Amino acid sequence: MRPFAYERPSDVDGAVAAVAQPGTMYLGGGTNLVDLMKLGVETPERLVDVSRLPFDRIEERPGGGLLIGAAVRNSDLAADRAVRERYPLLALSLLSGASGQLRNIATTGGNLLQRTRCAYFQDVSKPCNKRRPGSGCPAREGDHRNLAILGHSAACVATHPSDMAVALAAIGAEVHVTGLEGERTIPIPGLHRLPGGDAQRDTVLERGELVTAVELEPLAPGLAARSTYRKVRDRASFSFAVVSVAAALEVDEGTVRDCRIALGGVAHGPWRAWRAEETLRGGPATPERFAAAAEAELVQAQPLRDNAFKVPLARNLITSTLASLAGEEA
Repeated sequence: MRPFAYERPSDVDGAVAAVAQPGTMYLGGGTNLVDLMKLGVETPERLVDVSRLPFDRIEERPGGGLLIGAAVRNSDLAADRAVRERYPLLALSLLSGASGQLRNIATTGGNLLQRTRCAYFQDVSKPCNKRRPGSGCPAREGDHRNLAILGHSAACVATHPSDMAVALAAIGAEVHVTGLEGERTIPIPGLHRLPGGDAQRDTVLERGELVTAVELEPLAPGLAARSTYRKVRDRASFSFAVVSVAAALEVDEGTVRDCRIALGGVAHGPWRAWRAEETLRGGPATPERFAAAAEAELVQAQPLRDNAFKVPLARNLITSTLASLAGEEA
């Protein structure tokens, strides 16, 4: 690892001013950044530690929502009673990620901002458009079994690894950020960029902008009661999703009144299944309808040579998850 300077600012303004300088990066829990520094992928000249700024609380919002500080640890967020009762899919997604030890360190903001990546991005001996724009994407013809089937481009087919972000996309969370130009909020989905022709930037954040909190809108009791997070992975623990789904379903007398669906492991960021939701609302809560909704969403898929299996896997996972929530058997 290359030598670097370390700074721990006492307030937000100091942090933002420090990171506006070239060669400087924020440090939260460091579970992703430090690994990338060891590999030589990230080589900051200075780290600005924001993990001890006063963003480590979960606060009630008017109407029943929550404001989650960016420095709240993943383990604390998963264990919070309000989260478990009002947003079960978020608690389940957090418990599906990493290991207990890492969840004790990882922060809410850091989890969202971990790099969208693949093996080629983490190997500095290989070309990668995310590290060196214009150098190419060897994953397209190389090892891409667990990479994107939705929203990718010729520049990059990497996937975002966060489980938490998938649940937040389904809930419709907003991210609070502050920077040199002031404060703003960014919706999820909307924080993470699709690669297009520029794979280097993972998010829409401007230089120096700091995530301070994540706000959750109130989730209707009917949706919260029938919500879950399911993750298919190659091994039982400590593994990124091959495909995952965060889903919430409100059913009244056999009819879908409302629903929320987001996918993980399939795109450059959490993928909100807007087409599937539109297909479901107002229709019968049946396995056939759930399968049709999944098909409507996945018609957009553009699988590569070795990851076409993700399309039927995602279809079956969506269908079976919704059927389970509806009390049906797929």
